[in-house]
Amino acid sequence: MVVLSSSPALKKSAIFSGVPEISLSEPGSDSLLVRACEDLGFFKVTDHGIPMELIAKLEEEALKFFASSESEKELFGRANPFGYGSKCIGSNGDVGWVEYLLMTVTSEPLSMAFLMQPSASSFRFALNEYILAVRKLACQILELMAQGLGIEQTDVLSKLVMDEESDSMLRLNHYPPCLMLREQNGFLTGFGEHTDPQIISLLRSNNTAGLEISLRDGSWVSVLPDQEAFFVNVGDSLQVLTNGKFRSVRHRVLANGWKSRLSMIYFAGPPPGERLAPLPEVMEEGEQSQYREFTWREYKSCAYKTLLGDNRLDLFHKRGDD
Repeated sequence: MVVLSSSPALKKSAIFSGVPEISLSEPGSDSLLVRACEDLGFFKVTDHGIPMELIAKLEEEALKFFASSESEKELFGRANPFGYGSKCIGSNGDVGWVEYLLMTVTSEPLSMAFLMQPSASSFRFALNEYILAVRKLACQILELMAQGLGIEQTDVLSKLVMDEESDSMLRLNHYPPCLMLREQNGFLTGFGEHTDPQIISLLRSNNTAGLEISLRDGSWVSVLPDQEAFFVNVGDSLQVLTNGKFRSVRHRVLANGWKSRLSMIYFAGPPPGERLAPLPEVMEEGEQSQYREFTWREYKSCAYKTLLGDNRLDLFHKRGDD
């Protein structure tokens, strides 16, 4: 459960300097990506080819949107699950110090009613341009991962994202300053600990700290923002597809009293009917699948029904009698 805004201030975790930084333009980036996915399930990429002007424009438009009145923001539609939401994260009682926009991403440009208004044309253009660029980047990263795993068909992962029925999403999270924390110099949970259910997630933030990840020993560490990079999370689906060789990373966001934080997360998901099971190409001789086969639709439904911090993959592990 996410900490309520009335709960005591939290202590920020120690800064972590061990996030793998991988230049996509350097030789050997495929093997470095694989190692990062195996060791941490989290890394950042540079030389990604997405213009900083494009990123800055979307950040500007998003902050302008979140600065508008509640009535204007609700014209986007109340989150169910897509649309505008505030503090309530999902439908299971999880809350956080956050407001957000959640949008479904398809092969077609965004066409939500709010975005079709003349006053939203600049926001719509920035969103569509960003989505095209970040989707391409996600596919590039997935193809390098496949290459690093020694898979001959290097689009085995990226084709799930490029499929016309791909169930991908874009989420814009805004963590406003929390005035009651200023004197305490403390932090609140903006978004509680969880793993992402999709294949991978690509994250950008507006040069404001707050992101924390859980290391293999269970300790939490703070990740400094990087204006030049995209952070990448391994998701639950990729953990299944690699039979646990890659591990999805638990992460959370802390909000502070002084500065607002804006994050933009692209979740690369497979088509709803896609059956998820370990890829034969990553299985060694005699290796058994750790998971029972299921569709993305089944897993997504499970994710929406559980609390944010629940370990959903446990429900899909193979048991001794399977």
